[in-house]
Amino acid sequence: MPAALDPNPLRILHAVRAPVGGIIRHILDLANGQADRGHHVGILADSLTGGERADAAFAAIAPRLKLGVHRMPIRREPHPADVAALMRFILTVRSLRPDVLHGHGAKAGAFVRLAPFAGEAIRVYTPHGGSLHYSPDTLKGAFYARLERALIDRTDLFLFESAFARDTYQRVIGTPKGLVRCVYNGVTAKEFDPVQPGTDATDLVYVGEFRFIKGADILLEAVARLRAVGQPVTVTLAGDGEETKALTALCAKLKLGDAARFIGHVPARQGFAKGRVLVVPSRGDSMPYVVIEAAAAGVPMLAAEVGGIPEIFGEHRDNLVTPNDPGHLASSIVTALANPDIMRERAHALKERVFLHFSQKAMVEGVLAGYRDALAKR
Repeated sequence: MPAALDPNPLRILHAVRAPVGGIIRHILDLANGQADRGHHVGILADSLTGGERADAAFAAIAPRLKLGVHRMPIRREPHPADVAALMRFILTVRSLRPDVLHGHGAKAGAFVRLAPFAGEAIRVYTPHGGSLHYSPDTLKGAFYARLERALIDRTDLFLFESAFARDTYQRVIGTPKGLVRCVYNGVTAKEFDPVQPGTDATDLVYVGEFRFIKGADILLEAVARLRAVGQPVTVTLAGDGEETKALTALCAKLKLGDAARFIGHVPARQGFAKGRVLVVPSRGDSMPYVVIEAAAAGVPMLAAEVGGIPEIFGEHRDNLVTPNDPGHLASSIVTALANPDIMRERAHALKERVFLHFSQKAMVEGVLAGYRDALAKR
């Protein structure tokens, strides 16, 4: 059943630095859902990252976006080029005249709130982890925390995708004066179709970006420990990213050989079929889509007890593994592989929970309700 059209459509511009991973999945799902309801939506994103996948994703959604897709170079770290990027950002936003300016991630969130915009646009911020992943005890973490505090009162609405992100922000940065809402990420109905292991499935599979915070190296360490004691465990790594070379070098160092295969980036559901148990060994995460997608598809899973992952598991959180601990992960892998029936039962129970609490429809409507409340307060 199609979504009802909003009689008072909003002009909504989503801004993000890197159009990769779960953050761009979230934005595309929001933009599609908002367009379905008659809103005039646009996306502004970095042009230096994302490659062909981002180009294809934006080409597919562009015909639905009345405010269009806009790309410009935005560097990840603070850089002198940020001044020119911010000026171009301001000019683009002024030409589009949004009612809602929604910044996703630390860099875009800073641009949204630093720029002196005219008009009545509300400024919305979703960290997606971002600067919250850095410890305030480090130089970089202290810098980002100070910047966040400086911008806190220039934010009309904070939209956190997990209670963990909300609570971390309030503990590290402070309590916002603007509105605060927590709206979970969600998946579509078709993502509840089951995924079965393929004929070429390895024992384990990792699906996602290759970044230090995602912990693929922890999984490789666990696999190496098991093989060292005679457990012939195999693993597939489906993904890419800045840690690709480091991970391939680690495989060589650990002498994993054919026990670990890299297949590059593939769609999540295709990746799930490459292993009998999905492993999510993150060092930190706010509300990872890969966990929600796998749960919806009924995929047996071992996930670290970090960030917002326990919120996804709810009453099943006892099944989570200790983060950043290859030894505990290794023992959990042995138990999981030895008890496939129990793993399937757990997967079925988690699927039912995700069906009730993590739908794309609820996500889109929760975000729009937040916008309306902020506009009314303005």
